[in-house]
Parts: sequence; structure tokens; C-alpha cells
Amino acid sequence: MHLTLKPDLYLEVGSRTGNSLALAQGDFIAVDPTFVLKRFATFPGRQGHLFQMPSDDFFETEFLEGMGRKVDFAFLDGMHHFEFLLRDFMNTEKRAAPGATVTLHDCCPFNANMTERDRANVRGRAWTGDVWKVLVILLRHRPDLEIAVYDAAPTGIVSITGLDPESRTLDAAYDDLMAEFMELHIASFGPERFYDLFDYADSAAYIGAVAEGAVDG
Repeated sequence: MHLTLKPDLYLEVGSRTGNSLALAQGDFIAVDPTFVLKRFATFPGRQGHLFQMPSDDFFETEFLEGMGRKVDFAFLDGMHHFEFLLRDFMNTEKRAAPGATVTLHDCCPFNANMTERDRANVRGRAWTGDVWKVLVILLRHRPDLEIAVYDAAPTGIVSITGLDPESRTLDAAYDDLMAEFMELHIASFGPERFYDLFDYADSAAYIGAVAEGAVDG
């Protein structure tokens, strides 16, 4: 996606080690409460900004507004609680450039235990938290969005286009969504019901098309 979209401004929430940030093709903004940069060293853009703070705090700074910039491509992989990812999406959409793409990580868990909200209750290293709920919410409440769910291992990549920075649908529904989804577990919602909501797009086919120059961002 970086290679095809060639974003002028890339936003990443949840950079941590910088592994994914290192893919940035232009200017970037990275947000993480605790950076542990290991792989990230150089970038081809003119500007790079690191904000070591929670994403809610970053958006409250109105840094993007002060720059006079809009986000062309975003990767949201912050706190694995659905309310955080939902707010990250809402805040990013409000600041999206025309034709922007927003991607969400970890929305497709491969077992129920990894969806626990409390990381201490998870067996093993894989933890998605309950951000699967955000995909349900967007499919239900924002049919105007173009949503593709790629089968990228291990827990999927959700790609969203057709963004509307003027939309306030989610803002108006936010309190009701918190009441409806906060205590909901995927076992109660139904894993089969969840996966029946969408069809997986072939990430290998996408990568192959990029390699052949058949994908134009």
C-alpha cells in the first residue's frame, strides 16, 4: 500500500519499534505512548514527527490543523480496546485528505481468548483485544464506506476508503455504541456470525499485482 498509494503524509498510531514506520514513503506522523525504536533509522520524506503520547492526546493537540495538512494514508494499531480504535478512526477520518485510505490492524482474531480486553487473561503472545467490534460497527453504521478486509496474517488488515470528513454519524452514536458493545464477547456475538459479515480479500493477489505494476493507488 505504501508503494502504490505513495502518501504525502502518513499517520501511524502504535509505532512502538518502528518496524512498520520504516515503510513510510514520504512525510509521517507517528504516535505511541512508549516508543522503543529499533529498526527505524531513515526516511525519504522531508518531515517526520514522533508524538510519545496516547492518540487521544495527540488529536487534542490539533497538530495537523496547525500544519495545514491532511492525512493521505493511516495505519491504526494502537491500544487493543475497541473504543480506542473507534476514536482513532473517527479522529483520523475528520482529518483525511480526499481519496485517503485508513487501515486498521488486528480486527480478525483466530481464537476467542486473544480477544480478551485484559491482556493478563490471554494465553500466549497473540492479543487482538476486542477491536473486532470496530469492524462490526463500521459495517453496520457506515455503509457509505468502502471496506475491504485482507487476509493478511495473522489477524487481518482492514482497508477503508470513501471517507467523509464531515460525517458525524459515529459521534452521534458513540454513547449508545459504548453501552451496546463494551461487555460483548465474541463468543456471545458468534464467531460464525462475525465472519459472515464480510469476505476476505486476497492479500497475496494484491501483493502480486503490485509486483507486476497492475495496482495503481
